[in-house]
Amino acid sequence: MAAKISKRLVIDASIARSSGGKEATYPTSVNCRDFLQAILDICHRVVMTPDIREEWNKHQSNFARTWLRTMVAKKKVEYRADIAADEELWNTIKSITASEKNCKAMLKDFRLIEAALATDKTVISLDDTVRKLFDNAAVQVGELRNVVWVNPDKTEEEKPIDWLKDGAQAEKKRLIGNLPGE
Repeated sequence: MAAKISKRLVIDASIARSSGGKEATYPTSVNCRDFLQAILDICHRVVMTPDIREEWNKHQSNFARTWLRTMVAKKKVEYRADIAADEELWNTIKSITASEKNCKAMLKDFRLIEAALATDKTVISLDDTVRKLFDNAAVQVGELRNVVWVNPDKTEEEKPIDWLKDGAQAEKKRLIGNLPGE
């Protein structure tokens, strides 16, 4: 039997907020819950920086709180307080982003990019708007094109749980800068 491939995933608080318990029926809540459960079952790990953990603490659902406790108990959480702010990368992105509104949106989720670049280069988020902003920036900022971005609520288009089961590989279609139709 082949060894399981365990990837370190940076998971946005949008997933923690949206994941529902067993009684959940809203599709996004179910999709986020099932995705988190698959991470636990398949043996992937989650990356937490102080900033990301703070966001989770503010927004996590009861299910996400229990899930994270289980991940901690199974030693599947990698706490990374050593990931420094990448001001040079941020300044490059900021310099090519025309709108102040877009800059603010990207800055809010830039911590996810920084954590991903310092680990296995994978972000899990529901925020397709900010993904598109990073996709646009990736035209001029090559470093962004190394980051995988997966939305667990896009079950038909992205098949996120199948992707997890297959080792959460950096497929071209999932990389920032490679949105379908671009």
